Amino acid sequence: MSAGVGERLVDGYTLVVFDLDGVIYLIDRPIPGAVEAVARLHAEGRSVAYATNNASRRSSEVADLLTGMGVPARPEEVLTSAAASAELLRDRLPAGASVLVVGAEALRAELRAVGLNPVTQADEKPAAVVQGYGPQVGWAELAEASIAVRAGAIWIATNTDRTLPSGRGPLPGNGSLVAVLRTALEREPDVVVGKPEPALFETAARRSGGGRSLVVGDRLDTDIEGARRAGLDSLLVLTGVNGVPDLLAAEPQRRPTYVARDLAGLFDPAAAVRVPGPADAGGWSVTDRDGTLELAGAGRELDALAALCAVAWSAPVPALPNIRPVGPDATGALESFGLTAAA
Repeated sequence: MSAGVGERLVDGYTLVVFDLDGVIYLIDRPIPGAVEAVARLHAEGRSVAYATNNASRRSSEVADLLTGMGVPARPEEVLTSAAASAELLRDRLPAGASVLVVGAEALRAELRAVGLNPVTQADEKPAAVVQGYGPQVGWAELAEASIAVRAGAIWIATNTDRTLPSGRGPLPGNGSLVAVLRTALEREPDVVVGKPEPALFETAARRSGGGRSLVVGDRLDTDIEGARRAGLDSLLVLTGVNGVPDLLAAEPQRRPTYVARDLAGLFDPAAAVRVPGPADAGGWSVTDRDGTLELAGAGRELDALAALCAVAWSAPVPALPNIRPVGPDATGALESFGLTAAA
């Protein structure tokens, strides 16, 4: 018996919510197969939304970026942590209140759009500090934010992604910049708006008009945990930040419903797998021998992954286990997932 999804994964859902960086595109180029996957969803009349923690672009700018890549998107389909942060502050502060911004111009624009006044200096006595990713953020902005928070300003972080994907590998994300202030202030932000908080996904699900929603992401600590907090199923694709070693060591709140190498898993039952699967299925078997997992057999590589998840996730403490292949097929499966065989 295979641990696969059995039918087209997408047929079980009325809305597909995509993360962007690492799922649809990498910086400014579409990931192979992404344009075709979204076009197929549109052709089938399925609802699509995009939820991103990146606060450096407005929803309209993200929609324009996607459209320019061949993925037609409307601003109302795009949910950003910048817009969500502005809406939160609008609801908490008087109209016209000053907010010190650490981040990109897009975050300032979202604040203006809801009637708030973005400022850059602590001397302007801001009622709040909102901190989002911006490639030009430096010490001076962080210093002003530190002074304002110490003076009593509310501290809002759009998101706490430690890294963001790039063609050169993971680079520091907003979470790394938030960590600078966290260290300086010896405290946590008052509110974190973006994933893994569930707000973006909950908003997308409400807009869909009912039915089941599937979250597709590349990060366990934001996309997958956020989906779980929102009570939604999730698909981890291996095109971005997290790979199979991260998956096997994932804590329970960061374990996806399904895994696929890429977005083909939405449509091809053979290209996605439900995790965990049986430890002995699809031609594979996984046995725990004194803390080392032995993978034996042959079959679809994703079924081997589902079996490995079953045994690895049964450990009392999440950790990447030692794995020993038995036979050439098992060796090939481990190598395809970037796993190193135990000595």
